[in-house]
Amino acid sequence: MIEWIEILEILAVVMASMAVVLAFAVLVNFARHALRQGKPEVVKVVVKKQEAIKEKPKMSKEAREGVTFNDIFMFMIAVPLVLLWVGFAGFVIHTGLNNSAVLENIEAYTTLIAILGGPALLIIKDALDVWKQEQAEKTAFYKTKAQAVIDFNDAAQKQAQMIEANDQEQEHKMESKK
Repeated sequence: MIEWIEILEILAVVMASMAVVLAFAVLVNFARHALRQGKPEVVKVVVKKQEAIKEKPKMSKEAREGVTFNDIFMFMIAVPLVLLWVGFAGFVIHTGLNNSAVLENIEAYTTLIAILGGPALLIIKDALDVWKQEQAEKTAFYKTKAQAVIDFNDAAQKQAQMIEANDQEQEHKMESKK
């Protein structure tokens, strides 16, 4: 059975590994930014690759960015943290139901869950806020689209009525000339 000290050590190693990966990602992002700013003296190693890159068609800033620092942060830190939090809480619950030794050390387990849970809950809250914003944008789009369809149908109906009225008027004029 894995004790909570061993779990903390494993957690520390995983978080340290993720920090190294994040530091590397920041360094790569810094190098790309330096090259875009025209400062090849900052990153001389990549100069040959920059010369080999062919000119691409101009795109919008959003389309050019691709993977951003926030994307890297979410996938390297936020997602594993939330999964670790949920997984560890499930592990404690499962083990606590089957092993009374876990219940003796429950304070240590709940402390670890609380430490992981603080940032994880903030991340989940932010993700839900982004989702709510996307849903609000979709709702606004569909309201605008529905109003455009209603306006189009109204205009088409008015035009059809006007054409019919003009046809009847023309027909009446033709009958009155006879």
